[in-house]
Amino acid sequence: MTSQIVIFALLIVALALFLWGRWRHDIVAMMVLLAAVILGSVPVSEAFSGFGHPAVITVAAVLVISRAIERSGVLHLSARKIAKIRKFPVLSIFILTALGAIMSGFMNNVGALALLMPLALRVHKSPSMILMPLSFGTLLGGMMTEIGTPPNIIIASYKESVAGHGFGLFDFTPVGSVITVVGILFLTTLGLKLLPSNRKAQSNPNEIVEGADYITEVSLPEMSSAIGRTPRQLERMMDNEILVLGIVRGERKLLGHLRNAVLQTSDILIIRADAPVLQRMVETVPVELVGERHVDSDDLGSEQVELMETVVRPGARLERRTARTVMLHARYGVNLLGIARQGERITERLGAVEFRAGDVLLVQGERETLNEIMVSFGCMPLATRGLERALRLPKFLTPIIFGGAILSTSFGLLPVEISFTAAAVLLILTGVLTPRAAYNTIDWSVIVLLAALIPVGHALETSGADTTIATFISGMAGEIPPWGILATLMAVTMVLTNLINNAATAVVMAPIAVGIAHQTGVSIDPFLMVVAIGASSAFLTPIGHQNNVLVMGPGGYKFGDFWRLGLPLQIIILVISIPAILMIWPL
Repeated sequence: MTSQIVIFALLIVALALFLWGRWRHDIVAMMVLLAAVILGSVPVSEAFSGFGHPAVITVAAVLVISRAIERSGVLHLSARKIAKIRKFPVLSIFILTALGAIMSGFMNNVGALALLMPLALRVHKSPSMILMPLSFGTLLGGMMTEIGTPPNIIIASYKESVAGHGFGLFDFTPVGSVITVVGILFLTTLGLKLLPSNRKAQSNPNEIVEGADYITEVSLPEMSSAIGRTPRQLERMMDNEILVLGIVRGERKLLGHLRNAVLQTSDILIIRADAPVLQRMVETVPVELVGERHVDSDDLGSEQVELMETVVRPGARLERRTARTVMLHARYGVNLLGIARQGERITERLGAVEFRAGDVLLVQGERETLNEIMVSFGCMPLATRGLERALRLPKFLTPIIFGGAILSTSFGLLPVEISFTAAAVLLILTGVLTPRAAYNTIDWSVIVLLAALIPVGHALETSGADTTIATFISGMAGEIPPWGILATLMAVTMVLTNLINNAATAVVMAPIAVGIAHQTGVSIDPFLMVVAIGASSAFLTPIGHQNNVLVMGPGGYKFGDFWRLGLPLQIIILVISIPAILMIWPL
């Protein structure tokens, strides 16, 4: 009984910390695991067993394969054709959402969104009308296969541990396909009326530049102390409160890395600074303001230098750090021109702003390296150039390797964790991905979260806490028929997954679902399916899933926009999924 109380207390603390959001989910999970070990609920020998769990290995392998699919260029062929239908807005929303759903059935949700989001912004003139349906579509599509989303992987693995055999790769397909089709039809018809059609999105480079301190041109007179110095030395003279973005010298425009440039008389500098610093520069350096001409995005790019809009992903290396602490300009030659945060302008000094997940950044850098640098920092570029570059890689090698992994799993030749890990290794050996790219593409926060919570979930079983909860729920249900208990379990799971990570929701709810099934004397299959679908239904809040965070800034969405569209979608899923589950997986 004492062990049950400890587990209950730890789960309540974990939920509270997840909701508080002060620490990342993976840190909270590790704290809970360590507390469970110290308090004796989890044996020391099993503390880190989660890192070798099949579900954890499968998630990591799927992330690597998803990255390879992104880089293969195969999907770019379809993207070009879709770009031609921009004259038909509703049709373009439907096709993009459906394509996102299909892709998400076989690759990571975030990867599918990363591929289609730039295209969606180019095809549709109203980002607020396309990005949320696209995000929701990728979440729906993930329900269709075992590898489509971490909750399905966790549920399949958990069933194998308790029943001796798990769900197959396509066992999720019959119910998941029905939900996906109905969900997409709703999103692209009645759902469009629930979206903010005229919401102003932060995805225009000129708008972001206008909100970024002050970008202007100054010229160097003969008496200027800046003459003979490098741009970096001038920045230090001004206590690093300015940023030199470019030099106009006669008919030439120098942009990008300016470390070796020496400033000359009559040079015109494109700089970023706030008004007080600009005034001090005029008086002390001195410099002269160049008329009233507005500096726009065309002035900040060239054949060698480009502007890029990019979104900070949840868990990115940039998250909770500043441009100064990561030395974005000094070390990488990337200039931060502006930040847009959930429709709000950033008015403080950009170099000192801590980046948050969902921030839209406008950056400037060398054309050949900018995309790679921002991706390495965990950002998702809102540009199609990444797709075009991917065409240089072998197009059909990745699909062949991926198809082999699917076939070997489907025919029972190898378990999913083995076949997909083998596919990931082959992709590295054949040069589709470098080892560094493979490691960088794995979301280690999800890996740590799962590995930490799996032993805690096992303790929920061994302590009997899952049976206690199941007995309580079964008693509360009274005379409610089994389908009513299924609906209640799904509703609870749906609420929980919108508050904490979907993988964590699946880990916690799976033992409870099996306990309820045993208490009521019915099959565990429909109960586990209910948890899988409920844990993937993160439609009510932007924090429920990474994809919702990523579209919030570019779409100009507010917090309440998600439940306005997500609540009716979740009700539809609840209504259609219970009979569909019972038809395929009878009690």
